[in-house]
Amino acid sequence: MPLPHFLLLLIAVVAAAALTIWVASAVGVPLLVMALLMLMAAGIAHLAMHLDR
Repeated sequence: MPLPHFLLLLIAVVAAAALTIWVASAVGVPLLVMALLMLMAAGIAHLAMHLDR
């Protein structure tokens, strides 16, 4: 992957994460709840990858 594409992808991921945190805090979702939801989503994605094998 060329460096400019990688950097653009990296910026997009960071911007999406920042937007998610901003919207969640604007709605009133505590950061602890957001962290737990993201941890559960990562765990589900991890398990789904291992069940695919």
